Amino acid sequence: MSEPTLLAAGPWAGWRTWPKDTFETGTGPFYSRTDEQGRVVSAFIAEPRHMNGGGFMHGGCLLTFADYHCFAMAHGVTGGPAVTVNLSGDFLSSASVGERMEATGEVTRAGGRLIYVRGMITADARPCLSFTSVITRIKPRTTG
Repeated sequence: MSEPTLLAAGPWAGWRTWPKDTFETGTGPFYSRTDEQGRVVSAFIAEPRHMNGGGFMHGGCLLTFADYHCFAMAHGVTGGPAVTVNLSGDFLSSASVGERMEATGEVTRAGGRLIYVRGMITADARPCLSFTSVITRIKPRTTG
């Protein structure tokens, strides 16, 4: 599992991102940081490319952001490579271009292999998607 990169300049200075995750970087890019209360917060600004044909944020984008945030929250407890076993979401409202998308949540349990997380995505502080996920630790692949 790669380590996040701390951004030193620009509008997201002080936030981290995982540039080696090309899908999430291409979809977002998404950013995360630990706030003053010790919570992991992830964010991005909604752009036209994140919208569906109806002009609202595509559900796939919201779920991709939720998955990103699950790993941002669980980064300190995975101990290495991990993958999503389950991701469930309830769509609560839509999001539009220009809105600040923010995710918060918590690791509810971290056992031997499985890590359980839950969270909420907001659009300009309006609840947009609630989600739960299960992540499993995996053995690193060997090459050769």
